[in-house]
Amino acid sequence: MKGTPITYFKGVVREAKKIRWPKKEVFLPSIAVVICIAIFAGIFIVLEDLAGGSLIEQLRNAFSSLR
Repeated sequence: MKGTPITYFKGVVREAKKIRWPKKEVFLPSIAVVICIAIFAGIFIVLEDLAGGSLIEQLRNAFSSLR
């Protein structure tokens, strides 16, 4: 084995200290954009799921006489 878990986590901590976080003026609007995109994507997926379910139900009803 080349390294131990302790060595690994020391490296993780060392690398984490190098992270430069954006300033608050940039960070908060970016979070707002991400949250808005996630909400719109969620709404789109729910609507798409409802439409797909409705389409499948209509196809089932249309072809039910073939059983």
